[in-house]
Amino acid sequence: MQAPKVSVLMPVYNTKEEFLREAVQSILSQTFKDFEFLILNDSPENTRLEMIIRSFKDKRIKYIQNEKNLGISKSRNKLIDLAEGEYLAVMDHDDISLPERFEKQVAYLDEHPDVGVVGTKKRTISGQISSVLTDNHDIKLALMHGCAIAHPSAMIRKSVLIENNIRYEEEFSPAEDYALWCRLIPFTKFHNLDELLFLYRDHAGNTSHKQLEKMKNKSYAIYSFMKIENPALYEEFLYKAKRIRQINFLGLPVLKIVTREMRSTCYLFGVFPVIKCKTTVKIKEASSK
Repeated sequence: MQAPKVSVLMPVYNTKEEFLREAVQSILSQTFKDFEFLILNDSPENTRLEMIIRSFKDKRIKYIQNEKNLGISKSRNKLIDLAEGEYLAVMDHDDISLPERFEKQVAYLDEHPDVGVVGTKKRTISGQISSVLTDNHDIKLALMHGCAIAHPSAMIRKSVLIENNIRYEEEFSPAEDYALWCRLIPFTKFHNLDELLFLYRDHAGNTSHKQLEKMKNKSYAIYSFMKIENPALYEEFLYKAKRIRQINFLGLPVLKIVTREMRSTCYLFGVFPVIKCKTTVKIKEASSK
């Protein structure tokens, strides 16, 4: 039997029924049909989830249940190991993929064999649309300071992960998706389709809300290894980045320092330019602690 072109990887964990049904149906409604749909339940005590998933009578769905809770990184890696497809479509359990998402991502990866990750423009279900970077180099520069590819909208060339032995790393959870992109920087190209193909459910139960402080701390750890693995790219990022520091006295902005492209300008009271000077970049090695 021929392997599917795409493996859809969706871990679930105590998902609300309404959200889960919408997420599953959005995958089954794709215009591109050649996929397997791997759904991994990481909350095995929640038997209701299996009943919901099995109510969809579609042979492309493969339901798997962990014997115990493994956490998001181990669950994502388990799905990668089970996947038979050439491309891996990331999907979160409470989001919605618009009908042409897979069709357009597959077409792009087929036409660009040097690209290993392709994301899309996304909109929150409440209505806020995000802009995206499309150029590979621009995306990699942006990854020096943030997640420039919306992870749940991404499709990944599986061979890039296998050949370079790259996986989700539990030590960086809940920013394991950002760490994955950063590990891939030296090995492949990135792209975002400048089309709205994904709806993101932004609610209080999201990991980005519930574990915001932990995510920030893990991101700092990711920045540390990126400086070492991509020194030239990081130096370019520092050169081009705009950074603002402000010195206040009695609550008033006395001095604002704006640095961009290695030149700093000091503004008295945040308005009047008084000093201009060159800035030196030093890349420090990350501490091993």
